[in-house]
Amino acid sequence: MGRKSAAGTGTIRKKTVTRSGKQYTYWEARFTSGFDPGTGKQVQRSITGKTQKEVTQKLKEATMAVDQGTYTAPVKMTVGAWLDTWTAEYLGGVKSATAQVYKNNIRLHIKPALGAVMLSGLRPHMVQKFVNGLRLSPASVRLAYKVLHQALEKAVKLGYIPRNPAADCELPRMEQKEIHPLEDEQAAALLRAVKGDRLEQLVSVALFTGCRLSELLGLTWDCVDFQKGTILICKQLSRPEHRAESGMFISPKNGKSRTITPAPSVLKTLKEQRRRQAEMQIKAGPLWDNPHGLVFTDQTGGPLNQRPVEVQFSAAVKAASLSGVRFHDLRHTYAVNAIRAGDDIKTIQGNLGHASAGFTLDRYGHFTERMKQDSATRMEGFINAVFG
Repeated sequence: MGRKSAAGTGTIRKKTVTRSGKQYTYWEARFTSGFDPGTGKQVQRSITGKTQKEVTQKLKEATMAVDQGTYTAPVKMTVGAWLDTWTAEYLGGVKSATAQVYKNNIRLHIKPALGAVMLSGLRPHMVQKFVNGLRLSPASVRLAYKVLHQALEKAVKLGYIPRNPAADCELPRMEQKEIHPLEDEQAAALLRAVKGDRLEQLVSVALFTGCRLSELLGLTWDCVDFQKGTILICKQLSRPEHRAESGMFISPKNGKSRTITPAPSVLKTLKEQRRRQAEMQIKAGPLWDNPHGLVFTDQTGGPLNQRPVEVQFSAAVKAASLSGVRFHDLRHTYAVNAIRAGDDIKTIQGNLGHASAGFTLDRYGHFTERMKQDSATRMEGFINAVFG
């Protein structure tokens, strides 16, 4: 009886086949990946390629993995098929809006480029070529790459592929967008423009708390504690197109609740909003419907959707003779004013709901440096005026 070949060994040979009357030549390597535990027979695997060099390298990698006990048998599944499975079965832990963004990236970018490639045959250079070929902004390229990387990482954990071919990919450099906080005069002009308008209280609270628009639209009265002087930010209003799946509310952006202690004037503004809402309820009569106790609503107690609010805000910006100001710039304005007021970065991070103080410092740290320089300049002027 012949001796069985050891696991990890292999052979290479050149093969020629005829298909539709035409000859094709390729190289094939066969190796033993182990033994069937039921029959004791060798488990033979094959690797094919266009050149001997290509197959030799693949065989070397495979036999080394067998020797190290890390070999994973190829799964006969395309990248596209795996992405379908991943989106259908493994996105239950993400917000519905995020899942939709992932699916859009897969449909529009990843599948057209890599969907037909065998999952086991996907190589790092293919992923790099995919990234390099995307004609999108750096942020959008990074997002598409992130989706692909996460999907492949799950395939690694499930044992479908031995390692993630999207690891260590070279990504386009992200240029941080310049932020444009409002100057004091601009903020005052905006507040005058919304005076008496339905956006008055909403804009004022946003300007002096730094809360995101979606967080304020999802704020409910049970999260406002007038006695303690605090506001609990524990949810945000979901977009209308996602409410069938996620409901009226979703968790905050980083998934964590936070409690802020705003200036007393903010609580005064919220009391004014409560009084104003009571008048709206009387006026609406039986049409009033605010089952969740939303702080900011339309005339009949319904939720305010983000897009219409942004349109109304743009009209207020124009009325204030300003241009290019977004609602999100109110958040930046709060952050810069908090730095000017002497708040430490950790406190500002907590109020804004950033994941880390490092992110906050990276985002707004240059304003701190600029204020230090302004302080030095003022001091120099004082020294020259008094002692010069």
